[in-house]
Amino acid sequence: MSTLLNIIQSQWERREQIFNLALFDLKKQARGAVLGWFWFFAKPVVYILVFWFALQIGLKTGSSSEHGAPYILWLMAGLIPWFYMQNMLGTGTHVFTRFSYLVNKIKFPLAGIPTIYAISIFIVHCGLVLFLLAAYFVCGQPLDVHLLQIPLGMALMFVFFYMFSLTTSLLSAISKDFQNLMATLSTPLFWLSGIIFNVFDLGIGWLETILMFNPITFIATIYRCAIFDRTWIWEQPMAIVGFAVVFALTLVLMIVVYKRSAEEVPDVL
Repeated sequence: MSTLLNIIQSQWERREQIFNLALFDLKKQARGAVLGWFWFFAKPVVYILVFWFALQIGLKTGSSSEHGAPYILWLMAGLIPWFYMQNMLGTGTHVFTRFSYLVNKIKFPLAGIPTIYAISIFIVHCGLVLFLLAAYFVCGQPLDVHLLQIPLGMALMFVFFYMFSLTTSLLSAISKDFQNLMATLSTPLFWLSGIIFNVFDLGIGWLETILMFNPITFIATIYRCAIFDRTWIWEQPMAIVGFAVVFALTLVLMIVVYKRSAEEVPDVL
């Protein structure tokens, strides 16, 4: 418990600096481009349109919900959180290498470094969520109480993938093999996590249960419950149980790894 309190306290004390560094990281990425921040949103929008054309127009696999929500909303509700999770599964697993100057020169608290990157891409994610909501209303969908699940999904996604990023970054700093492993798993996780297929349409009970222990599937399901299905996530109790188990295990693993390796990482880098 003392380790967890240390992780939280070290970030709270540097909260303004963490937020400013997150903004600086975004500005640095946009530097040198005439359109600047536009490119943060252009790539995700192009990906969404390409997947929509390939799946609904080309393969004719998409259909509207029973409430009349078009397929593109279902697709967007899965891909938009995936863009955030993909970054956390990629760069987020070796943020100490990305921000090595904070580790070696400034001696910044290690627990706060993944937060810098998480906030920077979360700002972009918030913009994409606004785009998702705009598309929702443009498609003629009504203001609905189920939309309240989106902030819940955003919060759970941010906290879970912060813990994941801190844990994997510590391990990646010690061994590049772990970093290579995470890079290898990114693409399979996309295709096996229900981002572009409906987990509940598989018709294989045991496989659906296993996929409910995948946090990527859980987050995408929350967004789709809010935007497309207009249902509550707790109507899928197995999804709640699966995510809760993985969340608790990740929290424990983060604490153990941080306690054992936090002092070694600066020396390794």
